[in-house]
Amino acid sequence: MDTSESTTEEREPDPWPPRRRRWAMDTRPLRRPAYRRLWGSTLVTAVGSQLTAVAVPKQIYDITGSSAWVGAAGLAGLVPLIVFALWGGAIADTMDRRKLLLITNSGIAVTSLLFWLQAFVGLESVGALMLLLAVQQAFWGLNAPARNASIARLVPEDELPAAGALGSTVMQTGQVAGPLLAGALIPVIGLPELYIIDALALCVTVWAVHRLPSLPPLAGTAVRRAGVKEIAAGFRYISGHTVLLLSFLADIIAMVLGMPRALFPQLASQTYAPYGEGLALGLLFAAIPIGAVLGGLLSGTFSRARRHGWMVIGAVIAWGVAIAGFGLSRNLWVAVAFLALAGVADMVSMVFRGAILLSAATDEMRGRMQGVFTVVVAGGPRLADVLHGTAGSAFGPRSAVAGGGFLVVAVMLGLAAAVPALRRYRV
Repeated sequence: MDTSESTTEEREPDPWPPRRRRWAMDTRPLRRPAYRRLWGSTLVTAVGSQLTAVAVPKQIYDITGSSAWVGAAGLAGLVPLIVFALWGGAIADTMDRRKLLLITNSGIAVTSLLFWLQAFVGLESVGALMLLLAVQQAFWGLNAPARNASIARLVPEDELPAAGALGSTVMQTGQVAGPLLAGALIPVIGLPELYIIDALALCVTVWAVHRLPSLPPLAGTAVRRAGVKEIAAGFRYISGHTVLLLSFLADIIAMVLGMPRALFPQLASQTYAPYGEGLALGLLFAAIPIGAVLGGLLSGTFSRARRHGWMVIGAVIAWGVAIAGFGLSRNLWVAVAFLALAGVADMVSMVFRGAILLSAATDEMRGRMQGVFTVVVAGGPRLADVLHGTAGSAFGPRSAVAGGGFLVVAVMLGLAAAVPALRRYRV
């Protein structure tokens, strides 16, 4: 495996006793300064970005009163996400990934300022919101492949699951604190201020990324350009690795059929209204990340697991069962518990799918692999926004959620039975 100088740096001694390391989060990657800086760059913005993630659907629902419009906004961000994530993956294989991160994080910050401006002046235009969302997702699509592809240059292969758990946990922590903070702040300061807080947090990220070491293409592996031919080469690479294809498909099944977030505003204002709409909305958005954080904190066993394929299969099935339970729940606290269980399953799936991808790809292909990975991971929930928003309007939100969860279980079981490659995969 190719590694940078940072992977050979002397590490700090491990302060934890062996017994604790058996179950607690594996923090070995944080003893590597370069990875610690990359990981630290997400600490503040993990919260800020979620303020915007809650504010946009809330603003659209306030303007239209329709979950279908909330779902349509997800589609508006999907097309630029797909295009620019694929292109961004190719770019990440041609230039210094640190420089690309600086450019794209700055672009996201400017977009957040524009979100604040439209809310501050009271524009109340769904079209303007969708346009800004499309621009934001384009920058995010360029950013994510470079960030994720950099990890394998900063830690050795045996620490990739631990690095994945650390990164996912801090992001999910932001998704817990961000929605809860948004739910508390919206009645007090309003929507515009949520956007400006996100913009300020992104300035912190730009500063942290600036302190990263240079991450140019490795000698002898540089791709000279980032065009259609290079993107196509990435897809050919994936097609030659059946396990990668199946791991992507497993996530598509879980997210497209089983991610009900487009229905959270409607559920908060109708099904869980007696608990308080603001409280319910914040808890629904935060519950899955809460479960993911708990799973991450107890992820010490991840580094020892060998049957990565079975871990992915089991996690997706558990996700579907938990989502079905959420859809059948009328009590807010029971619903939150089911969503938290879904979050634990999502963390397990995320860690092992990411480890499979980073282990299988060479450095000159990692940007393009992460571009496809970004499309699958982020695009699936956006397709789910359209599917669940439409189904919720037609059949009711609870029926749409429960039906999606049961479909996840049925389809994943069918895939695992029909194609044995993922079942048989192990490190």
